[in-house]
Amino acid sequence: MKKLSNDIFYLGVDDNTLDLFESQFPVPNGISYNSYMIEDEKIAVFDTVDVHFCDEWLKNLDTALQGRIPDYLIIEHMEPDHSSCVLRFKEKYPTSKIVGNSKIFVMLNEFFGKDYTAEGIVVKDGDKLSLGKHELIFIFAPMVHWPEVMVVYDSYNKALFSADAFGKFGIAACGEEWADEARRYYFGIVGKYGTQVKSLLNKVSAYEISVIYPLHGPVLNENLNYYINLYSMWADYRAETDGVMIAYTSVYGHTKYAVEKLAEELKLNGVKYVSLFDLARNDISYCLSEAFKCNKIVFATTTYNGGLFPAMNIFLEALTERNFQGRKIGIIENGSWAPVAAKAIMTKLEKCKNLIIAENQVKIRSALNEESENQLKSLAEEMSK
Repeated sequence: MKKLSNDIFYLGVDDNTLDLFESQFPVPNGISYNSYMIEDEKIAVFDTVDVHFCDEWLKNLDTALQGRIPDYLIIEHMEPDHSSCVLRFKEKYPTSKIVGNSKIFVMLNEFFGKDYTAEGIVVKDGDKLSLGKHELIFIFAPMVHWPEVMVVYDSYNKALFSADAFGKFGIAACGEEWADEARRYYFGIVGKYGTQVKSLLNKVSAYEISVIYPLHGPVLNENLNYYINLYSMWADYRAETDGVMIAYTSVYGHTKYAVEKLAEELKLNGVKYVSLFDLARNDISYCLSEAFKCNKIVFATTTYNGGLFPAMNIFLEALTERNFQGRKIGIIENGSWAPVAAKAIMTKLEKCKNLIIAENQVKIRSALNEESENQLKSLAEEMSK
């Protein structure tokens, strides 16, 4: 537990034991489950934590309360890493009222087999709740990133309790740069719902915000325009970096050799940012993050079983389901016989909007030769413009 201001407390916990967040995203620097408390004439607690940390969380809450009883438990998001301790909370503080929207109360019943509606407060979008000095405004944020999500604005502290928005992987103490792990978190988990994120950003733009309290990652209380602008960029699927990502698969090393040559040619042509990702060996969450960061991407892969190499197929599926768009695309295919990878890539990308496909494609027959190396140089020149 720590005091964040005169009347706002942090109750959250750090998880350094988890290997995969949501059983799919590596978290080498752990993950934080954030929870907060506002102390006023009435006391409001914001969200709980993962089931494995209920004891630690309840101890933090008890320390912050100093003998008082919380009046409200506000639930912004029902995902179990934030709601698993609701039953324990109600056992300890039976007079406290749960505050949530109608979808939250439905999910409470689904998860815990108990209908809390009669003893709770069901709020609608835009409803207000006074704690004394603090007036809370409930702002619905469906599909950021579950349908029941809402955020809460505290007009007294000009604070936005942002649920999973503005969250990131890693515990606060790890000291890593915010954007990389926030981007990986965003596009892994929320990336499909850019329209809904834009809607939320539009709603909260009506309020003056001096601090953001997310459910994962550090409290944001400086240079907020930086974080909000990045979120706006991600929601619009705009690139952050003028650079080229090369996403490749290579079975015996010939395609890898070709993309390394391409990287050299791009740099010779003045491209300052070039990154290479082996899709079979780099976790897909890092690959997705990089693809949405850069404004240009080259797909390089072998033909496999009359189609795409599996890792490339999975990567393209993941991109398209997250509304990948607005990029310049280069293609390199390799095939010892009947190469079809380029056609298969184009078919996968048909759903994507506003793509510019490079005219110069590279066709490798087993290994680079003079003809395909010249194609490689032409592609590098085109992707450098």
